[in-house]
Amino acid sequence: MRRPRNAAPGECGGRPPTKNARSAVIKRAAVNRHLATFGRRLKAGELGSVPVLLGLAAIWMVFQALNSQFLSARNLSNISVDMVGTGMIAVGIVFVLLLGEIDLSVGSVSGLAAAAFAVLNVNLGMAEGVAALVAILVGSATGVVQGFFFAKVGVPSFVVTLAGLLSWNGLMLYILGSTGTINLDDEGLVALLTSYYFNDVAVAYTLAAAGTAAYFLVSYHDSRCRRSLGLGSRPLGDIALHTAMVAVAVFAAAYVLNRFQGLPLALLIFLLVVIALECILRRTLYGRAIYALGGGVEAARKAGLKVAWVRISVFTISGTMAAVGGLFLASRVASASQTSGSGNLLINAIAAAVIGGTSLFGGRGSTWSALLGALVIQSIASGVALMGVPTAAEYMITGGVLLLAVVIDSLSRRAQKAHGRI
Repeated sequence: MRRPRNAAPGECGGRPPTKNARSAVIKRAAVNRHLATFGRRLKAGELGSVPVLLGLAAIWMVFQALNSQFLSARNLSNISVDMVGTGMIAVGIVFVLLLGEIDLSVGSVSGLAAAAFAVLNVNLGMAEGVAALVAILVGSATGVVQGFFFAKVGVPSFVVTLAGLLSWNGLMLYILGSTGTINLDDEGLVALLTSYYFNDVAVAYTLAAAGTAAYFLVSYHDSRCRRSLGLGSRPLGDIALHTAMVAVAVFAAAYVLNRFQGLPLALLIFLLVVIALECILRRTLYGRAIYALGGGVEAARKAGLKVAWVRISVFTISGTMAAVGGLFLASRVASASQTSGSGNLLINAIAAAVIGGTSLFGGRGSTWSALLGALVIQSIASGVALMGVPTAAEYMITGGVLLLAVVIDSLSRRAQKAHGRI
């Protein structure tokens, strides 16, 4: 029978679709299914990282329009290093916020750790590695103390960490003594944290490829495990689409960084810390206990969770990460002084966690929130500095972005309640 002149392939009288045509149909179906699922999640209040990514794109476009040097390789590389100190502190804040609590002492703890390192290394001649470890343990100890008073004694986290803010700052001033400022060795281990770059372009591209491959393999493994258990699993097309988006982002970042001095050591360490702690949160019983405790204390206690232990450990992590962040901040200026940990550091660390997507109500967030939020805050600071406007503008813009993030968080929570998600 002769095929009608206008018959399409695969229709009555038409030729069967080719392999390429079938593949294109399957890909379109996967994309449409992904978009439909994404739309349902947005309506249900599960916004994920969408708001912060849109906000970051808007900030970058505005500052690039005002100053063409904003998106230069040099400036973006500087942003990636400058955000690490605050970002490290924000990672610890994420753990506390997941419980629905707050830690106001992280700025003072970061300054105390920097001062402890400087005194031990410069004044007392202790080896840098040992001095850095002791400084980090000092931060951990402050977290244990504050966690004990919160979990065992029952002092509200706001009060105990506010007391810590004052106490640890006073201790920092005491150990610095009359000198006030201690300069670090410019060629030392801590100084190299923010000054060393992997100049070989292959390093950044190799890590980008490894990260993309790891993302695909982990996503595929999780999907197979869920399918074997009879749970809902992500289709392969959805995994491939997300992997492609990750690949575009990481290879673009590698390209930009290689156009300046290469991959910064500080950024690499930050990414490794974020990934490691995210794995702890998402893939261990301890991490699930944190989310469960943030969802409801009584329910977690009835489920047999050791509430006091989890609370103390979370504040210990916060103190430890504050100390790590303090060392990176000291590395950036190659000194420890009486102003270490002061200024707007505390506000920026908390704002970074919240702007990045961690809920103030507890139970929702990730360590990636700290990275994205720190990137937003440092982008604002860099843009304001390039424009040469007063620092007051930076505070107002950051405050507005923080308020918007909290409003979105509140609306998202309301939508989730309406859809029975919480």
